[in-house]
Amino acid sequence: MNRSFPHPLIILLIFIFLAGIAAYLIPSGKFERIQDELTGRELVVPGSFQAIEQEKPGIGDLVLAIPEGVIAGAEIMVLILFIGGAFFIVEKTGALQAGIEALIYRFRNSKALLFYLLGFAFALGGTAISMQEEIIPMVPVIIILAAKLRYDLRSILALTLGSSLIGAAFSPINPFVSLLAQKVAEVEPFSGAAFRGVFWVIILLGWITYHRLTGAKKSIQETEEEFKPSPISGRFGLILLIAFGGIGVMAYGITALDWGYNEMSALFFVIGITCGLIAGMGVNGTARTYVQGFGEMIFAGIIVGLARSIYLILEKGAVIDPIIQGLFSPLESLPEAVGVAGMFISQALIHIPVPSTSGQAVLTMPLTAPLMDLMQIPRQVAVLAYQYPAALMDMVTPTNGGMMAIIAASGISFKDWISYIWKSWLFLIMIALLVTLLGIFWFG
Repeated sequence: MNRSFPHPLIILLIFIFLAGIAAYLIPSGKFERIQDELTGRELVVPGSFQAIEQEKPGIGDLVLAIPEGVIAGAEIMVLILFIGGAFFIVEKTGALQAGIEALIYRFRNSKALLFYLLGFAFALGGTAISMQEEIIPMVPVIIILAAKLRYDLRSILALTLGSSLIGAAFSPINPFVSLLAQKVAEVEPFSGAAFRGVFWVIILLGWITYHRLTGAKKSIQETEEEFKPSPISGRFGLILLIAFGGIGVMAYGITALDWGYNEMSALFFVIGITCGLIAGMGVNGTARTYVQGFGEMIFAGIIVGLARSIYLILEKGAVIDPIIQGLFSPLESLPEAVGVAGMFISQALIHIPVPSTSGQAVLTMPLTAPLMDLMQIPRQVAVLAYQYPAALMDMVTPTNGGMMAIIAASGISFKDWISYIWKSWLFLIMIALLVTLLGIFWFG
């Protein structure tokens, strides 16, 4: 009897159940926290851990955590719906198809360059703003691109989502990852930028090259392909300019204007309506198409909410702090390289129950930075040992709602994604660990 791999919804429900078990098995405990004026966040006080009495979540709490997680992720779900609806309209106008055909025709004699441009563009998004959920509505573009290029869809996801996560992992300027961790660890902001930047380029080039070479569909690889000119009409050009220009406006709003999810949702609501009207859909036609787009994105939004439910259960059971205490406390007595490797692995494991990279930074850096002092290792290494594994784990952990939503919207099962990505991801993790160990000597 053949058994199919669990649906993404079932996978997350299993993790919610496992979180409930962990909440019972792990004794509750808590660190003291103080408000940090520099970051505006609550930071853990080193050495303040103590066991506490905490009511453990029951079956009813596990069930309630499902809608509670969805409610907690309401703002990002609304963003997914509005951006998804906007790009659904753009797809239905035909502009998206025409734009991709024109792009492929432009690079018909240099497909390799197209792959590198694609990878670097998404990596820059990850470098600047940890772009991940923003990729969800671009899934129709990715699907069409994979079909037109005759590539495995998973390889194109690796070149888009994967490159974005690599950009975030090795970024020297990301305000939500590297800069936040440096502030919390009391390391000079932007320090070590040259070290990070060199490996950003090297690792990204290797990643793009690998997936460009392995993603081609071998069954049709030798087929001779005809490339025909695909001119873009003025109307289509204007629609594409508004749609993709909106992504640039969103990036500017996040970095320069401190935009939140609501501002981004409002932006793409206007973009979607505008593109529908320009395409001649009319008011009612635009509205109907927008609602259809909502339907396409609802499941992706629910996935993001369910991922938050796991964290809510662990938080209710007060077991996140004991997990961190248990992972970090033995490292102090280890040799330098072994201790740093242990910290790297611990940060990777912590990212499963704490899928927010910024949340992980404020939770762990106040503990790991002083630990580095005791081991006589530069605090910059503590930042690397957090940043690399935390961002790269987003590529494979089911508790990352963004990744799960992207592969679900692409029609790819979690099993198929992992079976494709695990070898290159494991090699990537090993390289990141070696770079972290190199940091001991570089910054020392």
